[in-house]
Amino acid sequence: MKKFLSLSTATRHNIISAVLSVILLMVLVNVKKTPFGAVYVSNNGEIFYNLPVIMYHSVLDSTSRASKYVITPQTLKNDLDYLKEKGYTTVTTSELVNFCEKGAPLPEKPVIITFDDGYFNNYSYVYPVLKETNQKAVLSVVGIYADTFSREGEVLNNNYSHATWSQIKEMSDSGLVEIENHSYDMHDLSRRKGILRNKGEDEQLYKELLIKDTQRNSSLIQQATGKAPLAYTYPFGAVSPHGREIIEGLGFKATYGCEEGINVITRDTECLFGLKRFNRDGTKTTEEFFGKILK
Repeated sequence: MKKFLSLSTATRHNIISAVLSVILLMVLVNVKKTPFGAVYVSNNGEIFYNLPVIMYHSVLDSTSRASKYVITPQTLKNDLDYLKEKGYTTVTTSELVNFCEKGAPLPEKPVIITFDDGYFNNYSYVYPVLKETNQKAVLSVVGIYADTFSREGEVLNNNYSHATWSQIKEMSDSGLVEIENHSYDMHDLSRRKGILRNKGEDEQLYKELLIKDTQRNSSLIQQATGKAPLAYTYPFGAVSPHGREIIEGLGFKATYGCEEGINVITRDTECLFGLKRFNRDGTKTTEEFFGKILK
């Protein structure tokens, strides 16, 4: 106490203010701890969710092929069983939107499972696991790939093919798979990095190109599934402020990136843009992977 009294008036005031702020926060907010962080419920009923989003890509039934972007069907099954055992419920983008816009409740421990690129093996391996476990996933498709492998007579191979539009429709119709936009033909590194504007590229021409590409894929998704995509998933996670402005101006309710971290979901719809995701490295066991991000 003597040390405290010996401090300057300004210093004592700052300390008292800090303590009161902490006490006030403790009074206003009830914290329910979860492995991924916490769900905050304020005394006026407002809820804030800590949301993990897991990013998967290709799935191959060969442990020797497991890599940074490839997992096995058994690993996926282990992941989903693990999350369920820990009390987590898989949700979709539309459920986040309904929470933010309408206050529709989310489960206490929501988690989103995403698959990028729309590989054929997502249909042959992932879709059966989702049906078996009755869990949901978000699948972001690249339109030109779906077009290519939807051609009559095209032979589909788990190693390199992509799902056809009819397969995408089947997954969407199940209610377990939500289809989102991953560009029509901008998942490419030879012409530019994803949707990034090239150095010296005319700004207006770039804007027209990005809008045309994005709307083309959205139209194809709606034609195939009967549902307009709610989210845009940035190819390679690459985005600039100008590109972000263009994409968000097209009416999407959410966007997915590649930055890792936990998302805080509130009733403010802005929280759905730039959703962070943890890449699922297939060289890690379920316990190793989730043990790292559950800290």
